[in-house]
Amino acid sequence: MKTLIAEDDFTSRLLFQELLKGFGITHVAVNGKEAVKAAKIALDNNEPYDLICLDIMMPEMDGHMALSAIRKLEEEKGLYSSDGAKVIMLTALGDLKNVSSAFSELCDAYIVKPIGKDKLINTLNELKLV
Repeated sequence: MKTLIAEDDFTSRLLFQELLKGFGITHVAVNGKEAVKAAKIALDNNEPYDLICLDIMMPEMDGHMALSAIRKLEEEKGLYSSDGAKVIMLTALGDLKNVSSAFSELCDAYIVKPIGKDKLINTLNELKLV
């Protein structure tokens, strides 16, 4: 599994890397802009990400905007959300507006921080990634 973690908090990035390291290659981005760039490079090289984990509150470009941009890039390559990367929103924001917005932008799962290993693994299982 090839994973991209987009998270501006250093400690959270380390935690997610540690939780996911046994499942394959993990790349990191510190904001939404970097996440979109990484997704574009991966798509252009025909090596798309299997999983993208996005925080919502990030500088330069938030997770909602990054998700929309990534889904647009996938569509341009002929991939639609069911065929594209599985996207999990990993965020401290659990309010209905953010959750609804994320699913309308075609995320596949939404986990509110703090995130435990069991919850993350269960979500990966539900998404049929592991």
